[in-house]
Amino acid sequence: MKLYFSPGACSLAPHIVAREAGIDIGFEKVDTKTKKTETGADYASANPKGYVPALQLDDGALLTEGPVISQYLAEKKPGSGLVPEAGSMARFRVQELLGYINSEIHKSYSPLFYPTTPEETRQDRLAYLKKRYALIDKTLADKQFLTGDTFTIADAYLFVVTNWAGHVKLDLSDYPNLLAFQQRVAARPAVQAALKFEGLVKG
Repeated sequence: MKLYFSPGACSLAPHIVAREAGIDIGFEKVDTKTKKTETGADYASANPKGYVPALQLDDGALLTEGPVISQYLAEKKPGSGLVPEAGSMARFRVQELLGYINSEIHKSYSPLFYPTTPEETRQDRLAYLKKRYALIDKTLADKQFLTGDTFTIADAYLFVVTNWAGHVKLDLSDYPNLLAFQQRVAARPAVQAALKFEGLVKG
């Protein structure tokens, strides 16, 4: 399998999941502006959606959308604990979190990355994100991770999108539980390996 990624983008979440699960996959970096891969290929020919991540499976088929790719990889190694058993309420809770992070947090960052976004819209999105993070901070008040003491694919996803806060000048100092969570996740060996591979930390 091969993961198409861009350093620090949402593709970092399934990258982390693959390393946490101990799954050996290949990687191909994508320039999100030119839509060219590091081998010079036209990324749109591989993935018509044009954005990362995308996972090329062993049979040549392509799987897209980060939360789905993370679930697919985690299910390859059920003993990893990255996703609870299918059909269990714990599994639905993880999927509930994935939906919340995807729609309420991840997509709220999108306009903040564009210099042409009006200041009024920028301030609205920052305020919106703070409200969503307030709920996450409360959730983490008595837990190491979002669902308890076990790291799941939802934690990988939250960690990656929250890492964008500094780039868009989103102050998270009012959320100590969230900041502590970010530090815990960043210290995990698999996460460190993924960050170093993508050139996001020195090492």
